[in-house]
Amino acid sequence: MSVRVRFAPSPTGFVHIGSLRTALYNYVFAKKSNGKYILRIEDTDQNRFVEGAIEGMLEAMHWAKVEHDEGMIIDDNGTLVQTGEYGPYVQSERLDIYQEHIKTLLDSGDAYHCFCSKERIDEVREKQREAGLLPKYDGHCKRLTKEEVESKKAAGESYVIRLKLPEKTDIVFNDVVRGNVAVNTEDMDDQVLIKSDGFPTYHFAVVVDDHLMGITHVIRGEEWLISTPKHVYMYEIFGWQAPQYVHLPNILNTERKKLSKRQGDVAVEDFMKKGYLPEGLVNYIALVGWSPEDNQEIMSMEELIEKFSLDRVSKSGGVFDVNKLNWVNAHYIKESSVERITNLAIPHLVGAGYLTEAEAEEKYQWLMDMVAVLKGSLSYVGEIAEKVGIFFKTEIVPEDEEAAELLKEEHVASLLEAFIEKIEAAEVIDAEFGSKVFKEIQKETGIKGPKLFKPIRVAVTGAAHGPDLPMVMKVLGKENLLSRIQYVKDNLL
Repeated sequence: MSVRVRFAPSPTGFVHIGSLRTALYNYVFAKKSNGKYILRIEDTDQNRFVEGAIEGMLEAMHWAKVEHDEGMIIDDNGTLVQTGEYGPYVQSERLDIYQEHIKTLLDSGDAYHCFCSKERIDEVREKQREAGLLPKYDGHCKRLTKEEVESKKAAGESYVIRLKLPEKTDIVFNDVVRGNVAVNTEDMDDQVLIKSDGFPTYHFAVVVDDHLMGITHVIRGEEWLISTPKHVYMYEIFGWQAPQYVHLPNILNTERKKLSKRQGDVAVEDFMKKGYLPEGLVNYIALVGWSPEDNQEIMSMEELIEKFSLDRVSKSGGVFDVNKLNWVNAHYIKESSVERITNLAIPHLVGAGYLTEAEAEEKYQWLMDMVAVLKGSLSYVGEIAEKVGIFFKTEIVPEDEEAAELLKEEHVASLLEAFIEKIEAAEVIDAEFGSKVFKEIQKETGIKGPKLFKPIRVAVTGAAHGPDLPMVMKVLGKENLLSRIQYVKDNLL
């Protein structure tokens, strides 16, 4: 049997980091199995539909390079279209299909009309809670005759259609992560399958769609584990083969609570805007709840596909640690070309007001030199806006007590004089000059080590520590170096 998996998001807003992981696991499993990865849009809850959410989700997945084989895509004209032979891939376009299948369950007596008001159901459940019972629908409409149902419908009474569960029956299924799971129907509710607006609930549509689209493995979040017995039972009454279930552990914050928007960045779009690289985020998120057999941490998408296996998925929730993400992402920034990081950095520098887009184009080579200096210290590209101040300031002020103390040492005035002479005499200020000039000053003055480097660094940047000083000098250039040192001499010595 050819593997077919699906990612089925609801278009209700941003793409949660957990959704990216679910999509990624489906994608790499399909690729490793030479199978197909399908994208289906589950939009049956029309009240929660957010305009532009589908486009945003497709953009995020394209950025992450988690590309589907079938489903909704944006064509070259920027239009949403569907591709594949199992469509429509949007649930709101499949209403006739659901009506056909709910009729099958009504005819077989495995589903029934329910005319109970929300108020009545709430009252029933409240009484059950007070009695210490599991709150669930009491089956009041389960015993209505066909004539009573038709009479109520003719009178215009609002209704839903519910699944009729058997009494005191264990429903058993196997989950790759959880093993054998058994739930008794006494602990389950007669699930609503068709809502009063005629739209299916998730629980009905997902079973019909997964079957008709030939889905062999359902890889989704553990929040759906509790609903799976209902899905398994529907497969049984339809006479269909159920897929293999794989329920992924939740992604947790560092306090081991479910990752929430209230506690910081959880949307893929947040990380895109900050300048995380797709390969960095994908590599890290793959490791939150799964690990390869050899415990390798840095992996390309190709290596993820090669090493991925469902039996290595953890039962316990994986902690999303931004510090670990930053470590992984920093690796990919270091490995990237200076040109790539420069292009990604420009919008952040423009946004921070350091220069305009026109100036960025005009000074592109200078920007590349600056990025080359800072690239090794970045956890994400947007961080560059916090680090470029040393190249744009005109007045040097020691940034801390250590820097201020270095300028107070008695040899600093003569050291800076010697440094000025070398800069004025230089035809070109490049990294080679930066390396050579310190050797020459050491030879001529006898000043060496930190007593040579650190005061000059403070005079040039205001900081006692920082990136490679010869490269910093190259980026600053002759005029800037001279004006900065002169400012320090005039104002701080």
